[in-house]
Amino acid sequence: MENIFEAISAQAANVAPFGAKLKFVLGENIILIDGTGDSNIVSQNDEEANCTISTDPETFLALKNGELNPMMAVMSGKIKIKGDMGLAMKLQSLIQ
Repeated sequence: MENIFEAISAQAANVAPFGAKLKFVLGENIILIDGTGDSNIVSQNDEEANCTISTDPETFLALKNGELNPMMAVMSGKIKIKGDMGLAMKLQSLIQ
């Protein structure tokens, strides 16, 4: 889980703030990306977010490694998305 957090933190630092909060729920773990300020801030705070993406760590890693098609993962129920679907579509730049 620590590796996932570090990878998201590194990617978020290289992406322009997107004006919203995005939360990943990976099993028991939370990763929140707050893109509402001058830079993206990554934390493990469980706050309200504009978009929440729920999956397990294994599925997340498969997505990150390009082994799983995001659309197929959503269609097959491996990933659940609540909130702003447009924000979820921007997600690819943060996880690869």
